[in-house]
Amino acid sequence: MYSHEDLSRLQGQSLRMQGWIRRQTFSPDHEKTLRRFSSWEVSELIFRINQSTFRGKLAADPNLPLGEVQDDGRQRWFSLDEINELRRRIRISRKSLMPPRPKGKRAIRAAIANFKGGAGKSTVALHFAHAAALDGYRVLAVDFDPQATLSHSMGLNDVGEDHTVWGIMARDLERETDRMNTAAEGAESGTALPRRKLPASIRDMGLGALRPGDFIKPTAWSTIDIVPSCANAAFVEFASAQYRHLNPEWTFFAAVSRFLDSLPDDAYDLILFDCPPAIGYQSMNAVFAADMLYIPSGPGYWEYDSTTSFIGQLAEALGDLSHGFENFPTGKIALPKAFADIRFLMTRFEPSNELHQAMLGAFRQVFGERMTEHPIELTRAVEQSGRFLSSIYEIDYREMTRGTWRRARATFDRAYEEFRGNLIAAWDKLEATE
Repeated sequence: MYSHEDLSRLQGQSLRMQGWIRRQTFSPDHEKTLRRFSSWEVSELIFRINQSTFRGKLAADPNLPLGEVQDDGRQRWFSLDEINELRRRIRISRKSLMPPRPKGKRAIRAAIANFKGGAGKSTVALHFAHAAALDGYRVLAVDFDPQATLSHSMGLNDVGEDHTVWGIMARDLERETDRMNTAAEGAESGTALPRRKLPASIRDMGLGALRPGDFIKPTAWSTIDIVPSCANAAFVEFASAQYRHLNPEWTFFAAVSRFLDSLPDDAYDLILFDCPPAIGYQSMNAVFAADMLYIPSGPGYWEYDSTTSFIGQLAEALGDLSHGFENFPTGKIALPKAFADIRFLMTRFEPSNELHQAMLGAFRQVFGERMTEHPIELTRAVEQSGRFLSSIYEIDYREMTRGTWRRARATFDRAYEEFRGNLIAAWDKLEATE
């Protein structure tokens, strides 16, 4: 027979192994650091110009960042901050290297969501965040998943549950309850509204006094911040049910959206959500706050079946929200909930596998233009990046053959380029804030 004490002992063993893995993966001080990028990568893969043009720009302006020469002495290597300074200052044929951003609009929000665990949600979110940062965008990642894979991959390990999505929801409950209590009488009837009371156990947490920035943490990437998650945040589903009972009029599903509304519209360009493999309080907050929904799925029949169930249950849940909350404020996103775009993305695809090809054809037949053109292929380098809590963009190509690294990067580059095109089209549909 096994009790909670045995489970605690097993967790202790696992935590010791987890610490060893982090020491092998991150720097000796247990902090994740971002590598430098070679002049070849910067010119051809990031700026999309040939190396001779890039070298000519550096030679013409000695005030530009010149990077550093490493041991081999053949190339210069640049930090992300240096890359972004070069992007701001260099023009090619009088054209800026800055990425497109619709003028006068807030950051666009994209949710990576599905039922199925192992569909690649965290992998997609991690790679899209890193690709967008290399593209020149400022990114805020929000980790809704208590498994915290995205947070760990971003180098966030010691996170308290107060500073996760759960803390944002508890803070929103307190603030929304206080806002409701300040209304002396009903807007239409003129009758006094009942005061809603919260127990001291919630008030005493002090979350209501936290600022938005208290939930946002920096990462090893200077242009990527994250609202992290942690394993202890798993109880948010139970706590949220209790919170709804305490204040039935609280629009719980809009808590994260209101939090994001409080950030300056130009603080970030892209806000990316990594959702848990379930439809619950956290995932409903993610999809409600999102302008765009990306649904990854593996190439198996059961994953197709799970995706079908997911969109059905999500449709039902969003339909339920359209009734009974019409007169309650939900921030910059209105009811009934509508997305600027919805896309399906196949992951772990093997082009030589006939079953995978057949399933990709089935997805395209069912979802039509909603199905992305470029699936994410399964390669050895992709598998290795997952094992070491890194994206392919973080792995130095000198650690493997350049061909292997290029194939893995190419599959994410194609998927990201398509994502960016869909993102910009969806961005244009948002209302201007100026």
